[in-house]
Amino acid sequence: MLPDLAPERLFKLYRLMLLIRRFEEALILLTARGHSFGHFHVYIGQEVTGVAALDLLGPDDAIFTTHRNHGHLLARGADPGRLLAEIMGKATGYNKGKGGTLHASVRELGFLLTSAIVGGVLPLATGAAYAQKQRGTGQVTLCLFGDGALEEGAFYEALNMAALWDLPVIYLCENNSLEALGQKAGEYPSSTISASELTDLARPFRIPAIAVDGTDAGMVHRVVSEAWERARRGGGATFIEARTVRWPGSRPLWPALLTGETDLAMAWDPERIPEKYGEWSLHRDGLLGVTREMLRAGLVTPDRVFALDAQVRADVERAIDFALNSPYPPLESALEDVFA
Repeated sequence: MLPDLAPERLFKLYRLMLLIRRFEEALILLTARGHSFGHFHVYIGQEVTGVAALDLLGPDDAIFTTHRNHGHLLARGADPGRLLAEIMGKATGYNKGKGGTLHASVRELGFLLTSAIVGGVLPLATGAAYAQKQRGTGQVTLCLFGDGALEEGAFYEALNMAALWDLPVIYLCENNSLEALGQKAGEYPSSTISASELTDLARPFRIPAIAVDGTDAGMVHRVVSEAWERARRGGGATFIEARTVRWPGSRPLWPALLTGETDLAMAWDPERIPEKYGEWSLHRDGLLGVTREMLRAGLVTPDRVFALDAQVRADVERAIDFALNSPYPPLESALEDVFA
């Protein structure tokens, strides 16, 4: 289902989803070419959730995110070249190469912190929401994290404080554990949490809890919109679980293009779908799903999809050129912009 938005805005959101996909594929291809920038996590398969959710935030709202952050930053408008430069540790990156892939942040886009510590952003986001309420600014905090964060005591402490003080915070749990290694198929909704429903963990704190299909752009957009309005009006926090099936290439220890570069023609030509990952391409890939919906709604044609893809690929190639040709920070800058 598509969000109930004007065609121009829907097209913008679709372009962002496609940009995230091609950016993340390019990262994997760069490592195959011998470029090393440490371990990284990609957002392939979850683009719909991030783009639909982040579209709703105001310019002064705060965002906290986790190690699977590239998609969130791009969805908010981060420059692909500066982001890739940051991932590669270059001086032209958003954080002068000191944040890298796991801690890249862009304050002017609302990202106060990216943390690779599982659950690490939960208390910080709650504190930001507390400050927003004390100031009476009407701002909202969006906290993005994976289902693994629900193992941490910080999750329960954060929700408790948010409930006690009716804080303007949205806890968006991106549960990509479905079909992940370690998950007991069909038994639990998470690879690490034995609760029958993750939403059950938030309800004892009197916080509204909603589970949605993370590949359903319309549903994600609607529930985040309702949570944002509720928080802005002083109604307090909301917990949202967005469920996606983990992309096959994210199941190994290191991301790999097991499904190849995405062939968008699979959205309208089933014969192009490879048998090995047919289920993923037909029913799990949110980008292909949105492409099909855009086609059915008459918002795009196959030719326009290909033209848009060519533009996005060109943007990513320019980003790669910029990052590769950027300098590393000089040694004498090692202690700049750090806290003693």
